[in-house]
Amino acid sequence: MFEVQADAYDRYMGVYSAQLAAPLADLAGVRPGQKVLDVGCGTGVLTAELVARLGADAVAAVDPSESFVEATRKRHPGVDVQRSAAEELPFPDASFDAALAQLVVHFMADPVAGLREMGRVTQRSGLVATCVWDVAGGRSPMSTFWQAAHELHGHFQEESELAGTRAGHLAELLRAAGLHDVAESELAASVAFASFEEWWEPFTYGVGPAGAYAQTLDEEQRGKLRDRCRGLLPEPPFTVTAFAWAARGTV
Repeated sequence: MFEVQADAYDRYMGVYSAQLAAPLADLAGVRPGQKVLDVGCGTGVLTAELVARLGADAVAAVDPSESFVEATRKRHPGVDVQRSAAEELPFPDASFDAALAQLVVHFMADPVAGLREMGRVTQRSGLVATCVWDVAGGRSPMSTFWQAAHELHGHFQEESELAGTRAGHLAELLRAAGLHDVAESELAASVAFASFEEWWEPFTYGVGPAGAYAQTLDEEQRGKLRDRCRGLLPEPPFTVTAFAWAARGTV
């Protein structure tokens, strides 16, 4: 669900995640002179913010998706971008001043192990920071989509049941990973849509759990889902404001 073209991800999620990058970097205390790791870099949205603050040679990034690794390498020459899962980071202990993961923890195979690895590669007294959409609270960019899907098809597992998507859970995960002085806050992003089609089309690209779910439906089912989403949203133009839980911990 993440081996997709970079521009598809950008249109689906990048329009929101770009607004989280600066406040997440602020939460992690990212400042000139540091060396920082972007875990689960995707198409390089957070990487871009880190490069702007630190310079390319002070930033490293990893992602398990080959297409995203290639996209980030092309977009940010000079950044050390490697293909890797969060649970097995290809760096020595204490390599970075901070490690960040934007909209990634809920997709880790083992979130505690992934956060523990982020702590391992971060210097003592350095920060690990992360954020995840408030899917369980119905405040994510995908919430209207999932509400419509549940109304039409009943209960099924989706993103609201993943790690970190409810209040307080990111902090619990950071503590379980051995981090201390943990603090949680929330971040927000707003995107304006001129038409319903502009909002709906990215869900058809197959990106993430919502896109993957849409592709399991036949044409008639997708049409009903599309119509129900239209009914739940305001008349265009409209703005979607989404919120993410954010947390940081000290190594």
